[in-house]
Amino acid sequence: MTLPRQDGAPSLEVPASFVAKNREARGEAGAAWAARLPEIVAACAERWALALEPAYGGLSYNWAAPARRADGTPSVLKLCFPDPEYATEAAALRLFDGRAAVRLLAVDEALGALLLERLLPGGPLGGVADDRAATSAAASVMRGLWRPAPAVHPFPTIGDWLTRAAGRVAAARRAGGGEPPAWAGRVLALHRELAHDRPPRVVLHGDLHQWNVLAATRAPWLAIDPKGVVGEPAEEIGAWLVDRVHRAPTDAEARQRLLAMCDQLAEELGLDRARARAAALVRAAISALWSLESGGSGSATSNRCVALLEAAQL
Repeated sequence: MTLPRQDGAPSLEVPASFVAKNREARGEAGAAWAARLPEIVAACAERWALALEPAYGGLSYNWAAPARRADGTPSVLKLCFPDPEYATEAAALRLFDGRAAVRLLAVDEALGALLLERLLPGGPLGGVADDRAATSAAASVMRGLWRPAPAVHPFPTIGDWLTRAAGRVAAARRAGGGEPPAWAGRVLALHRELAHDRPPRVVLHGDLHQWNVLAATRAPWLAIDPKGVVGEPAEEIGAWLVDRVHRAPTDAEARQRLLAMCDQLAEELGLDRARARAAALVRAAISALWSLESGGSGSATSNRCVALLEAAQL
């Protein structure tokens, strides 16, 4: 499955693994969308006068490639399956408007296409090994992103994510003769408890982990790939913790580092420490439920994070 390059360079290829991944996640509709990528890329290249470069490696569910516009401006073409998550990503990028996030240069909703600013040098925050320095950088990005939710918006809430994922996992487990994880009910109860004195909610990135923050020239670090979700500020930090906890080889060290990062984020973001830990547990549980649904390799890591954060509530 190839597409001739606009600049005469070797053809772009849609990897068979990418098609298979989309079939697995989205059924035949996903496979059909992946099979249409050559014509979608061609349409975008023509519409926005793009010279495309080879696609990024490690593609999973979305397709992305560096490109240059007619005036030589470096950009990134990102193609997404046209589902609600694509719509909320585009809406979040519009709302953030380049503040602490990559700029949205153009969008074609019919094609599921985003033309984005290319961040240079582009190295991920995951390359910073020191937890304290990396967490401080993440806190700065979080502060820059958050905006009050508009009166009318397409974004789900953190509560929507949690209840829907918990319901799907419970239904699947019971259909197979099993039970949902015991912590799922406890986290649902915790989320209801937090609602009693919830602070004003904002539009969150929703998936702000160490690989979704890149080095840039116009700011030290900028976020990419927002999901777009409404929640309280403390509910942003769980994704960051889940993605860093695997660096610790033992549970004792993991607990120490996890709580240190959580408390650091609470301090730098002006959050109540106990509430930050509880809200982080809610968001970590969502990651764990998603991993359980997909059977993904992140299931063990996110479950470990849930267990450590839940123990910290006691």
